Amino acid sequence: MATAAAPSAASRIAVVTGASSGIGAATARRLAEAGYRVVLTARRKDRIEALAEELNGAGHSAVAYPLDVTDRAAVDEFATAFETIGVLVNNAGGALGADPVATGDPAHWRTMYETNVIGTLNLTQALLPKLEASGDGVVVVVSSTAGHGTYEGGAGYVAAKHGAHVLAETLRLEIVGTPVRVVEIAPGMVKTDEFALTRFGGDTERAAKVYEGVAEPLTADDVADTITWAVTRPSHVNVDLLVLRPRAQASNTKVHREP
Repeated sequence: MATAAAPSAASRIAVVTGASSGIGAATARRLAEAGYRVVLTARRKDRIEALAEELNGAGHSAVAYPLDVTDRAAVDEFATAFETIGVLVNNAGGALGADPVATGDPAHWRTMYETNVIGTLNLTQALLPKLEASGDGVVVVVSSTAGHGTYEGGAGYVAAKHGAHVLAETLRLEIVGTPVRVVEIAPGMVKTDEFALTRFGGDTERAAKVYEGVAEPLTADDVADTITWAVTRPSHVNVDLLVLRPRAQASNTKVHREP
C-alpha cells in the first residue's frame, strides 16, 4: 500500500482558497498537519488571520492573504509572491438559491459561475507555472456531486459545478506530461455551518431541512481528510476523480432520513 508522501522542499507550499470556513478551513488544518506551509485565501480577512494564528500557534506554518478569486488583477498580483508552490486547492465556491429554471435569479447564476468556475480558472492560470516549477505540483478542484448529476431546483449550482468538473477534466488532458497532477474531489451532502444557510439567504429553518433526519452527513473534516489523502499520494499516482457521500446518500435525490 502506498504511504503518504512528505512534501519536498520545492513543493511544500499549499494555497487554499475559500479558507475562511468549512471545507477550506478544515483542509488548511489538515495540510498544515501534513507538513505544508499553508497560504490561506478568502475575502474575510479576520477569519483567515485567526486561522493562521491558530495554526502557527500549534507549531505549523501559515499565512493569511485576503483575496477575491473573481478579481483577476488581485489574483495575478497574489501569484507574484511565489516562485514555486506545491498544491493549489480550488475550494472557493458555493450555492445561491434553489429555484426552478423558470424563475431562477440570473444574478445568482452569474455569481455562482463566477465563483465556482471563473475563480478556479483565475487561480489555476495564475499559479500553474509555479506548480510546474516545483517539479511536483497538484491542482485540486473541489467540485460536487452536483457536477455529475442534476436535481430539481439546483440547475444554477449544477451548471456551475459541471463547469468546474469539465475544467479539471480538460486541464488534465492538456497538461499531461508535465509534473502536475489534477485531482477532482466531488463531495455529496456535507453539513457545514454556512453552506445551506448561505444558499437560502440566512433562512435557518430552510437550511436545517436539508439535513433533517440524516444521522451522519459528511463533515468538512471528512472532505479535508480526503483531499489531503489524494494530495499526499506518491507523485506518480493521480486521483483523477473521487466522489464521496455519506452512507445515507445514494444519489443527489436519494437520501435515507430517519423519522
